[in-house]
Amino acid sequence: MEIVKTDKLVFEYIRRDEDGNVEGINRAVDEVTLGIRQGDFVAILGHNGSGKSTLAKHINALLFPTEGTVWVDGRDTKEEDEIWNIRRSAGMVFQNPDNQIIGQVVEEDVGFGPENMGVPTAEIWERVKESLKAVGMYEFRKYSPNKLSGGQKQRVSIAGVLAMHPKCIVLDEPTAMLDPNGRREVIRAVRALNDVENVTVILITHYMEEIIHADKVFVMDGGRIAMEGTPREIFSQVERLKELRLEAPQATLLAYELQQRGIPLPDGILSIEELVEEILRYRRSLGGKE
Repeated sequence: MEIVKTDKLVFEYIRRDEDGNVEGINRAVDEVTLGIRQGDFVAILGHNGSGKSTLAKHINALLFPTEGTVWVDGRDTKEEDEIWNIRRSAGMVFQNPDNQIIGQVVEEDVGFGPENMGVPTAEIWERVKESLKAVGMYEFRKYSPNKLSGGQKQRVSIAGVLAMHPKCIVLDEPTAMLDPNGRREVIRAVRALNDVENVTVILITHYMEEIIHADKVFVMDGGRIAMEGTPREIFSQVERLKELRLEAPQATLLAYELQQRGIPLPDGILSIEELVEEILRYRRSLGGKE
């Protein structure tokens, strides 16, 4: 079953002057049609201004189509009486965790969403416990968020969404403000939610290394879907990615450069470990020693 589906989705930003007259129209999303199945890990890539974040905001009904349709868990986002259910089905995590954390204590912050939903108190605390354990933050439940690192704060933000028991989590560049260690922490937690909890993950990012384990990748350019496929299929097209102002992971680029120098490596190598394995295989084919 498709948890998210769009049909010829169009969204236009309208610029107006001081008198309210239309000065211009920017089509940020241009007739996008896609489907995302329940339990998938999907990544959406694109350079700044490609439309990926605008698309993400439609999944949580923060924006509504200018034209076309978006369905989340079978519900049309244009139906006003369905917005609450849509936002329960698809939680949203943004770039800056400080904009989402409002509690003075970690466990209180995570319990805020379920409390607003009217969940009984005993169940709220059970959800808080489960969610913090799922993102590896349970031991910090009594901490003030101010004492946490950026990566830890972002994991608390994810736990807060998870506590509302969504079927889908949309993460809009959740690691953009984090250092490499923080990025690894967050992506590890997100992958665990997808693998263990079967939560559908839609990750908006421009860090290529974050998406090598995704089930499917959409690449946006000019508001349209320019490429789609598995990470290996996408990263096999290094020159096409360059045209779209994107770069493949470092291991993929290194393998590509070695290919250009005549070393017969397979396309779409995704990790350093995989690259080393292929180089060793090549050396063995030449009769070399490891």
